[in-house]
Amino acid sequence: MNHLTRRSFVTAAAASVTAFGTLAANPQDAQAQLVYTTSDWNVAAFNKIVHHPARIKQVYDVVAINDGRFLNNIKNSLNGLHFGFGVPVEQIKVVAALHGPANMLNYDDFIWNKYQIGAWLKVEDPATGKPALRNPCFASRTALHYTSHDPNSEASLYEDKSIEALQSRGVTFLSCHTATEEQARVLVQHNNLSADPESIVREMLSHLIPDALSVASMVAAIALLQADGHYTYITV
Repeated sequence: MNHLTRRSFVTAAAASVTAFGTLAANPQDAQAQLVYTTSDWNVAAFNKIVHHPARIKQVYDVVAINDGRFLNNIKNSLNGLHFGFGVPVEQIKVVAALHGPANMLNYDDFIWNKYQIGAWLKVEDPATGKPALRNPCFASRTALHYTSHDPNSEASLYEDKSIEALQSRGVTFLSCHTATEEQARVLVQHNNLSADPESIVREMLSHLIPDALSVASMVAAIALLQADGHYTYITV
């Protein structure tokens, strides 16, 4: 890739990042890896998700965090398909495609605390009522220990809306690499950091929540999940 092409990519990315803030001119951005190629990420893992053999496959396109309300929708999909329609658990596959602000839910408490994500995105911790210093949607309130197997009981796995609980039920969470690159640049400005944005990206990717997969581009990933994987599409 020549220098001019890299710069054109940066220009396009800068235009698309307005939802997160305004980017400063930075010579380092011209060398940034804003666009993944197939050798840069785990394409094989993604293709395995695309071609999952389940009969019912659904992808949730999620941009806004909205207190993690979309997690309740995913929980309802799993419960409705299995208990309401009698679909065997092994025949259900749900993917949560998180980009935009929701992409930050793919990162662990270390990232939320170090970069003050709650204050930046105006996300409150329900336990404190203050800007979240931890990922407020990840951990199960029961540490995945339940006292009931009744799907109608709040004490059961089936009413646990945490990311951790949904993952234990087979839901896959995808992170958008493009969003991560853009968000790292906004964090540099928002927190007045001197760090190279690419170093922040590398740090973020080392703190993905367990079993999350970073994909090259979420809008492209969703297209492949639909076209090649025959996933039904829902946005919330």
